[in-house]
Amino acid sequence: MILNTILDTDLYKFTTSYAYVKLFPYAMGTFEFKDRDDTRYSEEFLQRLNEEIQNMAKVRLTEEELEYMCSHCRFLPRVYWEWLSSFSFDPNKVTAYLDEEQHLHIEATDYLYKVTLYEVPLLAVVTELRNQFLGHVADEQQVLERLRGKVDISNEHRLSFSEFGTRRRFSFEVQDKVIGYLKQHARYCTGTSNCHFAKKYNMLMMGTHPHEWFMFHGAQFGYKHANYMALENWVNVYDGDLGTALCDTYTSESFLTNFSRKQAKLFDGVRCDSGNEFEFIDQLVARYRELGIDATTKTIIFSNALDFEKSLKILNYCKGKIRCAFGIGTNLTNDTGYKPSNVVMKLSRCKMNTNQKWRECIKLSDDLGKHTGSDKEVQACLYELGLV
Repeated sequence: MILNTILDTDLYKFTTSYAYVKLFPYAMGTFEFKDRDDTRYSEEFLQRLNEEIQNMAKVRLTEEELEYMCSHCRFLPRVYWEWLSSFSFDPNKVTAYLDEEQHLHIEATDYLYKVTLYEVPLLAVVTELRNQFLGHVADEQQVLERLRGKVDISNEHRLSFSEFGTRRRFSFEVQDKVIGYLKQHARYCTGTSNCHFAKKYNMLMMGTHPHEWFMFHGAQFGYKHANYMALENWVNVYDGDLGTALCDTYTSESFLTNFSRKQAKLFDGVRCDSGNEFEFIDQLVARYRELGIDATTKTIIFSNALDFEKSLKILNYCKGKIRCAFGIGTNLTNDTGYKPSNVVMKLSRCKMNTNQKWRECIKLSDDLGKHTGSDKEVQACLYELGLV
């Protein structure tokens, strides 16, 4: 089994799951897999994938894990973890198949508070299986040697970062080795997004909310109001905890326009996950100044396919302007000499309850070519936001 614990996932899957429970317990959604490299997969791969999907049903939150999460995750109540201890992945909620061109399709549909939990484990399973079928074998010494240079940059320049690499890791074992090394040698590693490894290595669990939270609000309440309502509802659930706002679901330009003084004061900062980081720094600092807020009291978390060399350039650019930190994923957990997979699972549709019609969910991006959704709906969103 590739997945051996339900905690082998990112913290924000649990925080988002609980937010759905609190505010939208009857809402349903579908997550769809996309391989941005259009990889061709084999029938043997598909068979193994379906075996692993069946194996996911065997995973349960243990009593020890429940007690750990209750004592180390104060913003989620015990009742949530007790519910999770009764939860199991349902293979019947997942469909995986190959099309005529051997491209892989995966869909998972269920109540949103459940189906959101499928995304990261499914991606981690696909990426690890892909490496197995391609015959890729990680050289542990080479991985750690490359990692040593990255940690040296962080230690020398006081570059704060978190490990964000679960979904596109080379394998569970490689991620384990990497995080173990970070725990021992990286003085400015602030934690990991992976709850299992946070528990294993006594590290902080890092994360807030994903794009899907904003995509759901956009589909249900309109794109003009999506960012504002998503942040307001997040505050309604977490009362100021988990205070990093994701800014690029419908472009950072749209986000900053709707970023109110109350939200700008309440949230500790924002997460930048696409686009030109240097331009965004200037835009965000200007918005804080416009709102009468000292930007040096706020933080930007950068998480857009970063390596440590680029992160250092961003760090130097931020000095004297705004605080910064970095969420680094693939460059830590899949830097093995092989080309990493470029796969995602995004919320593709949702509805408030079983009686409503499905609404398409889309995501814009500050990076060209990374919009997700049908051309028709993407154009409608761009028009509504005044971006065309």
